[in-house]
Amino acid sequence: MTDAVKNVAILGSTGSIGRNALEVIAAASGKYRVLALSAHRNTTLAIEQACRFRPRWLVATDSEAVASTDWSQLPPETQLLSDADSAAQVAAHADVDVVVAAIVGSAGLRSTWAAVAAGKTVALANKETLVVAGPLVMELARTSGATILPVDSEHSAVLQVLQAGRRDEVRRIVLTASGGPFRDHPPEALADVTVEEALAHPTWQMGAKITIDSATMMNKALEIVEARWLFDLTADQIDVVVHPQSIVHSMVEFVDGSVVAQLGSPDMRLPIQYALSYPRRSAGVADRVDWRRRMSLEFAPPDLKRFPALDLGWEVARTGGTTGAVLSAANEAAVAAFLDRNIGFCDIVPLVRQALDRHDFDPHPELEQLVELDRWARLEVSRCTAC
Repeated sequence: MTDAVKNVAILGSTGSIGRNALEVIAAASGKYRVLALSAHRNTTLAIEQACRFRPRWLVATDSEAVASTDWSQLPPETQLLSDADSAAQVAAHADVDVVVAAIVGSAGLRSTWAAVAAGKTVALANKETLVVAGPLVMELARTSGATILPVDSEHSAVLQVLQAGRRDEVRRIVLTASGGPFRDHPPEALADVTVEEALAHPTWQMGAKITIDSATMMNKALEIVEARWLFDLTADQIDVVVHPQSIVHSMVEFVDGSVVAQLGSPDMRLPIQYALSYPRRSAGVADRVDWRRRMSLEFAPPDLKRFPALDLGWEVARTGGTTGAVLSAANEAAVAAFLDRNIGFCDIVPLVRQALDRHDFDPHPELEQLVELDRWARLEVSRCTAC
């Protein structure tokens, strides 16, 4: 066990996960050094972060934002990188110890792949990486010696709970879901949901895409697929339960009937810190549960008529192959169309279903094939929304 300072690259530093990771690092009394940051369009915040943390590299991935930004305030010791493969190069650099993979969507696949190939510790917040290429990524990690530690609160909870038993003693895992803003809506009322209503999450503060995924419960469908590969489970070993309080983050049921749960406040700084400090724990800045106040913890099975996305998650977890790439990309495209007010809320899941049904399935794809299917699925959804 070593107490050496860990060099951290935060890919997606201006998003919710990236900002929370920087809060954890700032409060960690010098245990971590920010070696690299990456941002897409929010270059103003990225420069502010660079001025505070003084990284060696700042990666900017949006060419228009790079061209329109005044970079004169960037610290002299921070090098600006803007080539298409800069994030991947930074992720694989020999001086980087931990990569926080927090680029939203399939855009984060290349840099996460590079980090895994280089044998890094990867704090994985980009669930689409395992949804798109789970078998390939996990096999690459076994070959390279990389350690993949989940930052999703649900998967972090499972990782923590698994310390209570052996993997071959697991009967099933239960992922909890807040249910989003529409957990009590009649299914027929969802047709009139507005963008503003869908973005009003009752518990978590997240980016727009992830918040919409929570409203449709597509986030839980993606988490089913992610858990299947991350923990080497079958689809039938993964359950979902609606838990509005978001205090229990996930549970593991062992073969003897014991159920062990991980609890905590709905604060993403806790799973981020656990991934950074793993396998040790230390005092942190995450909010605490106040056990002095009266509270109730509720659990209910999800309504699959209200949340049909969940069935897609179990289907893709069972089928594997190219289905994860299509699920992820089609959902991103459909969510973007909803946020642009080009389709209704209830159109999102059917568009994803249609893309899955229409694609040429391959049970054993290569990475480049998955990248091409990502492009195809987006075009397919765009074509359908333009009709």
